[in-house]
Amino acid sequence: MEYREFVGKTVEEAIEKGLAELNIAREDADIRILEEGKKKLFGSVKAKVEIGVIEKVETAPEASATEEGTDGERAVAFLGGLFEILKIEAVAGLVSEGDKIEINVTAANSQSVIGKHGAMLDAIQTLAGAVANKGRDDYKRVVVDCENYRDNREATLNRLAENLAAKAIRLGRKIKLEAMNPYERRIIHAALSAYEGVKTESEGKEPNRYVVIVPANLEDETAPAIPARVEKRDDRRGGRRDDRRGGRRDDRKGGYGGKKPYSRDRKPAGSASSGGTTMKKSSDFFGTFLGNSKDM
Repeated sequence: MEYREFVGKTVEEAIEKGLAELNIAREDADIRILEEGKKKLFGSVKAKVEIGVIEKVETAPEASATEEGTDGERAVAFLGGLFEILKIEAVAGLVSEGDKIEINVTAANSQSVIGKHGAMLDAIQTLAGAVANKGRDDYKRVVVDCENYRDNREATLNRLAENLAAKAIRLGRKIKLEAMNPYERRIIHAALSAYEGVKTESEGKEPNRYVVIVPANLEDETAPAIPARVEKRDDRRGGRRDDRRGGRRDDRKGGYGGKKPYSRDRKPAGSASSGGTTMKKSSDFFGTFLGNSKDM
């Protein structure tokens, strides 16, 4: 480093003069004080400094945690930082790294990682895939799971597909499922690919695309598909809801059993307003009530 000498009445004046002449900031200067200015009886001694310019060395920025290690390790490191930002208590671990990268997440609250129908987990998986495949020419599949959710979900969808296929055949109607992501739609298609008597189609646009199950015995091709839903039991207490009380429907004339409904205008014969006698209380009231409590 080369130094130049500068003088002034004070040290600060000498430094300012040197910085201005060298056209540098104070943090870019190496300053040595050679003489501090002082006054004497006769005259004065000027301050003297030496200033050298500090050369800046360009250094490569330190690699972040997500740019170190293998593709899977980078994805795991990224997820750790993501969970901190989202304030989710979860830990990601690399399960395997071969033809595909498998990552498992353990969380204090698994629902905060999975989300509704796995929507949150799918979003996390997409981000992890983008990090793992950064700089790669060929795309490597990344699967992020949380507490075996994906296997359980696949088993649930397989059962659902078979149940709805049987229902479509029984009714002779097309049945449409709720909107699903491409991964879950593939599960439905695969589950019914070998199921006799039905075929599957995808309809709609993302993100509301859904699967339609079409039976081979379709009665009316123009009829709209009926939505898939859990069938409610018609018989909750041994008979249809409208067939209770001896099988007599309440929509028949006269109400249950043909009896006329009670009118607000009619008053009991023994009421005070009708001029009759007061009705006598039955001493068997509590016994009757308790005895019939099982029918309530």
